[in-house]
Amino acid sequence: MSTLKELIAARAALDAEIAKTQDAERSAAIAQVKALMADFDLSISDLSGRAPKAAKAAGGKAVAAKYVDKATGESWSGRGLKPRWLKAKLDAGAKIEDFAV
Repeated sequence: MSTLKELIAARAALDAEIAKTQDAERSAAIAQVKALMADFDLSISDLSGRAPKAAKAAGGKAVAAKYVDKATGESWSGRGLKPRWLKAKLDAGAKIEDFAV
């Protein structure tokens, strides 16, 4: 039967081996991903799953901003839900007309 000290030492050795193996496998995975990116000429933006801005703009017409916060430059077209910045300002007592373009 093992003593408590022996078990703690064994756990420490196992934790160290786990960390070492984890680092090695992570490094190998990163190298594999980099190689695949190079082979297929991929960039980080290709991996994000988002369409490039130019592709988004080509799919639909850009809508001019109807409301702008002159202090921060944030804007809203008036379509969809009110953005957080505008909702916060309105909740603080501002009027939507204050932000009209």
